[in-house]
Amino acid sequence: MLETSARLLALLSLLQARRDWPGQTLADRLEVSPRTVRRDVDRLRELGYPVVATRGPEGGYRLDAGSELPPLLFDDDQAVAVAVALQTATMSVQGVEEAALRALATVRQVMPARLRHRVDALQVTRVVKGRRWDTDVDAEVLLTVGLAVRAREVLRFDYTGRREFLEGEPEQLRPPRRTEPHHLVTWGGRWYLIGWDLDRGDWRTYRVDRMTPRSPNGPRFTPRPLPAPDVAAFVAERFERQDHLPCRGSAVLQAPAAAVNDWARGQAIVEVVTAESCRVTASSWSWAGLAAWLGMFDVDIEIEGPDELKAAATVLADRFSRAV
Repeated sequence: MLETSARLLALLSLLQARRDWPGQTLADRLEVSPRTVRRDVDRLRELGYPVVATRGPEGGYRLDAGSELPPLLFDDDQAVAVAVALQTATMSVQGVEEAALRALATVRQVMPARLRHRVDALQVTRVVKGRRWDTDVDAEVLLTVGLAVRAREVLRFDYTGRREFLEGEPEQLRPPRRTEPHHLVTWGGRWYLIGWDLDRGDWRTYRVDRMTPRSPNGPRFTPRPLPAPDVAAFVAERFERQDHLPCRGSAVLQAPAAAVNDWARGQAIVEVVTAESCRVTASSWSWAGLAAWLGMFDVDIEIEGPDELKAAATVLADRFSRAV
């Protein structure tokens, strides 16, 4: 039987692993009586962990969100910073994807609602690319932009970019930019906002490190469809101009995005799907060539489309089958 302190840590770990636990199941896992589980739950509550009792035929416990964070030695800003860092860790650090996702789930689960709302606003589409730049982005700007995307509210902001300087108007006299924000993306280590520019009447990509949001936001809007099949295709067309190649398709590879990106070497758009899988979107001169290129990664593949790519993969599979 575990000592009290070790048992409390084991109990806390179980409560963080899933939403609801029947009391008897916890007792069996810890090899103690249900009465001991009740006492240990009371000890966790005294330490500040918001463990609530659940009703039902068996009864049980849940680690819930409380009015304050448990004693993790984090203040509110540090807790948000940790959550943001965990959510974006897979963009630049290899080998930590699964651990970062589990840690993010743990931190988010015990966050007060006011902090969880801020973290949930930052929904990022990760597009991994071979070349990288070092760019500092203010976390508050990221969160502000993320909130506008989530709330579907027109974003007003000052923007410092090459085009603005070429226009010749003094920066302090320029009116704020107005855009319908749709997606936050990462490309080559930089953060970009994809949005519909209301003043120019066209889709634009904005570097977030050059944005200074203004308050308050504008009115709510109904999102327009992107002029591309998905976010990755849109980014590729804007930054890579790969649309001159006639055959373009995508597949989900059962391998981490960072590992696939090392081999793609700029030939494809790689999006994180899970810690152990990614979506690859690429172009080629022929469907057979694209199917063969996807097969070189030596992992399980699920081809998403189009049908021409699926057909080419079937032909290749038959051809290789006959060859052996």
